[in-house]
Amino acid sequence: MRRVFGVKKDKEPPPSLNDASDRINKRGETVDEKIKRLDGELARYKEQIKKTRPGPAQEAVKARAMRVLKQKRMYEGQRDMLYNQTFNLDQVAFASEGIKDAQQTMTALKSANKELKGMMKTVKIQDIDNLQDEMMDMMDISNEIQESLGRSYSVPDDIDEDDLMGELDALEADMGQETEGEGVPSYLQPDNEPDLNEELNLPSAPSGHAVPAGRVNNQAVDEFGFPAVPHASLRS
Repeated sequence: MRRVFGVKKDKEPPPSLNDASDRINKRGETVDEKIKRLDGELARYKEQIKKTRPGPAQEAVKARAMRVLKQKRMYEGQRDMLYNQTFNLDQVAFASEGIKDAQQTMTALKSANKELKGMMKTVKIQDIDNLQDEMMDMMDISNEIQESLGRSYSVPDDIDEDDLMGELDALEADMGQETEGEGVPSYLQPDNEPDLNEELNLPSAPSGHAVPAGRVNNQAVDEFGFPAVPHASLRS
């Protein structure tokens, strides 16, 4: 049967936008090269027209230049058409890429939405409120424990505050009497220490005036009033 009817050929996949754009760009490059070549011929014909005199020779050069100019205009029209096709393909490619990006965005959003729904099933507002209430109760209990541990054991609970206030008033009154009697509180008065010089009976320091050498109480003294040191005699 295959020999009679033949084997069905697989269809080639349609060209993509990039393939079509690349093909048109190559055609455009070929047309640009042709236009550049024609421009060179036109420039050469212009020089010939300037150099030749009016007459049949100049008219022949002008006819060849007109033919080249027509070809150039035709190629320029083809180039503009190819540029328009490339522009249209680029617009379609941009739109296609935008749609693909939107599809990927929608897919990512759907996946994220599904994950969020699964996570929200495990988290309930009521459970969070209950947890917050338990934490507040635990903090209150902790504060009570800290206050209980911070109580002082040295102060008995049966002390009357009125008695303490009376004792404080009496202490302030005693301090006021001491201040009125002495003028200055005892703790601000200087210490009355005995004079060490009187106890030791030390002579007073010299006033700085020189005392003439002489005798005090039948004792030789020096110029400062102190007993003179005897000089040892030198023997030869």
